[in-house]
Amino acid sequence: MTGAGSRTAVQWLVSVAPDPDACRWEWERNPQGVALLPAGRRWDVLILPGQLGHPTFDVLTRLMDRPGPVLAGFGDARMGFFVPPGTSGRWVGTGVRTAGRGTWIVVPYPGRAAGGVRWLIPPDGSGTLTDPALLELSMHEAAAVIAGEGKG
Repeated sequence: MTGAGSRTAVQWLVSVAPDPDACRWEWERNPQGVALLPAGRRWDVLILPGQLGHPTFDVLTRLMDRPGPVLAGFGDARMGFFVPPGTSGRWVGTGVRTAGRGTWIVVPYPGRAAGGVRWLIPPDGSGTLTDPALLELSMHEAAAVIAGEGKG
């Protein structure tokens, strides 16, 4: 990610913080390279277990040129897909955690390596998010692939 792209992404991310300027200042100086940001304002996050998240990510990136931001947690045990705000309140799915209004997520600084969490697709600053219906279709296809692999 270029310097200008990274700055745009940072501005978009910190815009949800109670004090965006203070958040950005601290985040840029944090040796771990992470910030705690509130979900539910500009995005919600659907958190899938890695065994479903990775094949879902593969399907989604085949269907779309540029999905919304996607995070991978420590050891890739979980993946977080950024979706429109309000999605978490309507999501009905087994095994999927949601982060919406009233929750906070750990976010790495775009373009910089962080300890346990990393961007698979960093935000571009434009507000692009993944369509929940397309994410759900990708999850169904991924689950079918996983189930088919177990039948061999």
